[in-house]
Amino acid sequence: MIDQAPNRILQVADESPATVPVQVQGTVVKSKWLHSLLTFLVVFGPGLIVMVADNDAGAVSTYSQAGAQYGTHLLWVVLLLLPVTYFIQEMVVRLGIATGQGHAAMIYQRFGKWWGLFSLVDLELVNFLTLVTEFAAIDLALNKMGVNPLVGVPLAAVALILITLSGSYRRWERTVVFLCLLDLAWFYIAFAMKPALGPALRNAFVPSIPQSGITSDLTFLVIAVVGTTVAPWQLFFQQSCIADKKLRFSDVRWARLDTFVGACITVTVAGCMMLAGNASHMHGFNFTDPAQMAVDIGTFAGPVMRTLILMMMINAAVLGTTAISLSSAWAYGEVRGWPHSLQLPFSKAKGFYIVYTLCVAAAAGLVLIPRAPLQLIILGVQVLAGVMLPSAIIFLQLLLNDKELLGSYANKPWNNFVNWTIIIVLFGLSLVLAAQVAAPNLFPTGH
Repeated sequence: MIDQAPNRILQVADESPATVPVQVQGTVVKSKWLHSLLTFLVVFGPGLIVMVADNDAGAVSTYSQAGAQYGTHLLWVVLLLLPVTYFIQEMVVRLGIATGQGHAAMIYQRFGKWWGLFSLVDLELVNFLTLVTEFAAIDLALNKMGVNPLVGVPLAAVALILITLSGSYRRWERTVVFLCLLDLAWFYIAFAMKPALGPALRNAFVPSIPQSGITSDLTFLVIAVVGTTVAPWQLFFQQSCIADKKLRFSDVRWARLDTFVGACITVTVAGCMMLAGNASHMHGFNFTDPAQMAVDIGTFAGPVMRTLILMMMINAAVLGTTAISLSSAWAYGEVRGWPHSLQLPFSKAKGFYIVYTLCVAAAAGLVLIPRAPLQLIILGVQVLAGVMLPSAIIFLQLLLNDKELLGSYANKPWNNFVNWTIIIVLFGLSLVLAAQVAAPNLFPTGH
């Protein structure tokens, strides 16, 4: 296999990326450090993408709202979620490498058709509704930029479809990694707001409660932050992505590092979104949505900052859309037994690419329908994701305890303690969130 990067040839037989001989301009790399770096760059991708793509349009809205309503008081919640996101996706890494198959296929094989169908239907439904919210965010941001959504939304959908139809996983991955790195612009946005770093750092490392105390609004937003940071599609996406990339056991440590780097970027970018929301609040603006927040910030930070935040909102939605659509296409292709790889051209994996295309096109089309029930869809996403997440993680946990499947890479006792603790907490929070969304009057609203 010849890597398309200049001056570097990766000679691969049946070896994993971690064991390939590396030549640079015809010279075999003997430096252990350089060999490790090149190996990491070959493995790098799935972990970063799954983590950063989770900071999608819904995440931008949730984190900026948290900052607008409670300043920097909830930064500690985001930081606390760093080990949670890593431990969950690290399990996905081991399972994907051990089996070479996607999450949907493994659930069908290990738990039977009924549970497999339950997981697949839930995933496809939640994913599609989430896609609608991504395109709704693109519509909203384009409106604020003076671009007609009837033109901009279809163009975004076409671009999202084209980047997957090249028949090259590597080309798709490079494009999406580039979009992920654009997310670092949130650091510039946050520091341009000139936040008080002392209080922000203290609130990040020392749990604190806003002066208003524990209210139903605060509880709901904390749960929304947790739910935004861990999503069911991530399990399916990263495992299928690892299988498509054909990583092996010798790549585990690099895949773990990839996932950890992605988790760190995601959590710190989330904090930057909170700081942007906090800046808006400090200047006397009430939060309605992130697009309006960008307009409000533009009044004191200038039109360039307004446009940058709107562009980052669109970038977040685009990242979320491509990752979520692919998780749907991969899962459906796995279950149907279709060829389902980005390595294959359209002619050899028609079903896989058609499912991806239909997901993107249908979601974009629904957003453009006048008076479409977008708010109802957003609420439905929260409820269904709350129902699906605990079951999806339980399936993952059970699979990771299958020593016949994973051997020495199966969960250790400490893994099980940490993971079951996470599952129990997420299960409780998801039930409260689902109940609050389904019956808003169920909980008192006193302050």
